[in-house]
Amino acid sequence: MKGFKEFLLRGNVIDLAVAVVIGAAFTKVINAFVDGVISPLVGVFGTKDLASYSSCLKGPCEVDADGKVTSGIFILWGSVLSAVLTFVITAAVVYFVLIVPMKHLMAKRKSPVEEAAEAEAKEVELLTEIRDALVRQR
Repeated sequence: MKGFKEFLLRGNVIDLAVAVVIGAAFTKVINAFVDGVISPLVGVFGTKDLASYSSCLKGPCEVDADGKVTSGIFILWGSVLSAVLTFVITAAVVYFVLIVPMKHLMAKRKSPVEEAAEAEAKEVELLTEIRDALVRQR
């Protein structure tokens, strides 16, 4: 029981739980943006329902009134294309709406510790160059 309690109270587990909850909430925001803004813009250039596209491989292909295949082999390539496009559009929205601005913001908000570490790294690099130049002169 003690080990289980330690496991639950570790920082990683709580951080992961918070990340899952925030991720689920953020998923709704991204989906709403894609469905409400991006998809209608894409729909202007073509069809709005790619999932309905299919091809018949082995015919004759027949579909009953309920939409079930009664004979032949249907390949529903439209649903695959729709899923791929949805994934690519969602990834692009996440990247350009979330990742790029956050990188820009984080670059502007460097902490004094990070700035000191960068300055120290530059100083070490400069000292190494000076040492190498002195060694070459000998």
